Amino acid sequence: MSSKLIEIFNDEKIIDKIKNRLPHLFQLAEVESSRAGKIGMEVGSLREKIITALLIYRFGKENVETEIPITEPEIDAKLFKVPISIKTITGTRFGGVKLVWTVDAQKADEFRKNYYPSYDLLLVQINWGSVGGFYFIPLESQRKLFDRMGRQNYIQLPKPGTNPRGAEITKEALSSLVKDKDAKAIEILWKKTKIEFNPYKRWVDYWKED
Repeated sequence: MSSKLIEIFNDEKIIDKIKNRLPHLFQLAEVESSRAGKIGMEVGSLREKIITALLIYRFGKENVETEIPITEPEIDAKLFKVPISIKTITGTRFGGVKLVWTVDAQKADEFRKNYYPSYDLLLVQINWGSVGGFYFIPLESQRKLFDRMGRQNYIQLPKPGTNPRGAEITKEALSSLVKDKDAKAIEILWKKTKIEFNPYKRWVDYWKED
């Protein structure tokens, strides 16, 4: 495996930071994107920014490209010019990870017909009050599994008559990917801490400036 992402999983200092800080940062993201006790969909974007910030911290700003066109739905960042996809899930089950977001069932079907894994994947499994993980799943592993399972078993489309939100990696596929011999994992205890957060404070502070 030639991906630079491997370095994260071999760096004890970074591993400790991920174990100790990622739960707190993701909790902040949830608090910041919550309204009336409900977490908004923007939490996904905040989580991706947190992981991208980790890449910038580890590899340097000059080696991480963050200005990705919206026409590239699977690419969240580029590390040394190599595209990376970042995904997060909540809970013990490896289900519900979107490959593409769309409210158009026909577009989701077209996506499945044309899809082939193209990028290394960083996956975060959030499991509050228990153990989850931070995973690197190399492109080669994804392609091998895709070829073995076939697109029908690798990609799940929304059930007809439901509100379609896009195409997902099947639970069976993702469960196999995280167990792949070439995948890397950092085990994380997802523990919440008390956070005092006022989403309006920084904006009020700007208004106060002369």
